[in-house]
Amino acid sequence: MKKKLPVGLSSFEKIRTENYLYVDKTEGIFKLIEKGEVYFLSRPRRFGKSLLISTLMSLFKGERAFFKDLWIDKHGQWEWKEYPVVVFDFNSIPYSSTDELKIALLYTLESIAKKRGLTLESPLLETKFKELILKLREKTSQNVVILVDEYDKPIIDFISNDKVKIGMGNRSVLKSFYGVLKDAEVVSTLKFILITGVSKFSKVSIFSELNNLYDLTMKTAVCDLVGYTHDELISNFSTEINELANEHNLTESETISKLKDWYNGYRFSKKEINVYNPFSILQVFQSLEFNNYWFESGSPTFLVNLIKERNYSLPKLEKMEVKEETFSTFDIDNLKLEALLFQTGYLTIKEINNRLYTLTYPNIEVKNSLTSCLFDAFSEIEDCSISSKFLLLADDLNEKKYEEFFKTVNSLYASIPYTLYSKRDEAYFHTIFYLMITASSIDAKNEVLTSEGRIDMVVEFQSSIYIIEFKCNQSSQTGLKQIRDKKYSEPYLSTGKEIYLMAINFSAKEKSVKEWEVVCLQKIIL
Repeated sequence: MKKKLPVGLSSFEKIRTENYLYVDKTEGIFKLIEKGEVYFLSRPRRFGKSLLISTLMSLFKGERAFFKDLWIDKHGQWEWKEYPVVVFDFNSIPYSSTDELKIALLYTLESIAKKRGLTLESPLLETKFKELILKLREKTSQNVVILVDEYDKPIIDFISNDKVKIGMGNRSVLKSFYGVLKDAEVVSTLKFILITGVSKFSKVSIFSELNNLYDLTMKTAVCDLVGYTHDELISNFSTEINELANEHNLTESETISKLKDWYNGYRFSKKEINVYNPFSILQVFQSLEFNNYWFESGSPTFLVNLIKERNYSLPKLEKMEVKEETFSTFDIDNLKLEALLFQTGYLTIKEINNRLYTLTYPNIEVKNSLTSCLFDAFSEIEDCSISSKFLLLADDLNEKKYEEFFKTVNSLYASIPYTLYSKRDEAYFHTIFYLMITASSIDAKNEVLTSEGRIDMVVEFQSSIYIIEFKCNQSSQTGLKQIRDKKYSEPYLSTGKEIYLMAINFSAKEKSVKEWEVVCLQKIIL
């Protein structure tokens, strides 16, 4: 019987008892438990952290029946006995204010105690938490397991300027709360701890008391603990891949390649292992449509606002270079945009040179979706019927309908509110062009370095490549001359694709593309 796809499911028990497909991660989980006791793991949202927590809960509760035929049952030599497990899931804990967060945590502790037949007497949050752990150990004669899912949600949900005080208040509450786990009396009663979240706040701000907390976030050993590897995709979803291929009249290899372009590319360690976004993979197999599933489940409003506030150069998102320390210096008091973009999954590791990390978009889904969101935010075009016209650009350029292409470009420029013009320079209009092009699903790379210089933009289709030079208040011939003089086309001559040189002259006075020219080079067949 074909297994059901666990779309939106994070309950290990439900997946294993109701014929849902489970990608076996138990070997990695077993090795993790064997090597340590107190862990922290940061991953983007919708990436499998909740399922990992649920799997650990069943494992430590000794529910062996759920693990039948999985690696840990066949090879793991696991001691199947029940430990008392305490789970804090901040996806389901309410906290519209700091006081409400305290009340919700107190209620959670009381609920856990009641289910275990325990009565807690301490009136304070921290001491009640300690009391619960000690009484669980006393009642069961087994050390206690603590699992925390989305530990940082009460902070990052209030990270915008108008709500930052709530976030800082919640941070103080959580710092004291997690500090209980470092209490000497408590430590002796603990079996295992895993704390997961999206952001990796500095130890000083949240976990200053947890000196024994081991950060797994960028460790090679767990780089594929959540998310699907390419091998896991092929071995677990062969039926779904064939169905998707048939739906779109593609070969199996073409379908796999397209899935990789759209949803693969996330890299979390120095080892060159990429993983697929599991949420998007399950969605595409369920709907049989390539779409932007992960992004649509939560748009990055705060990130967009932060990028605007800091006037960040958007083309730099294509190739952002940061030092290793950037990944561990994130805090609500001193937000690092680069760290935020990486931790939230909008950028990922492309390459590493010593301690210099190059970040880029992980895949088509993220790149197109984020640039579309940024285009709306930076252009501020209110009429959706006009702002959505950027979707026409990909087909028009690919089909060489240049008049239609530039007509759409200029209609979008013309729709930008007049009040923005006095506040923006030439770079702003170049940025808008970059955003509208990229958001239209065109494979565009900005500021591409060559041995002779830097290409403003390279656009690549299945059978053609456009080398684009963007000028302001100059002739298009000047742009074409620069492309030729600096031999920008040479790196692409061996691709077997038609090469087009495109020069675009933008008029700062008229706020539009005044002149453009396209020249086709002879197609070279390998």
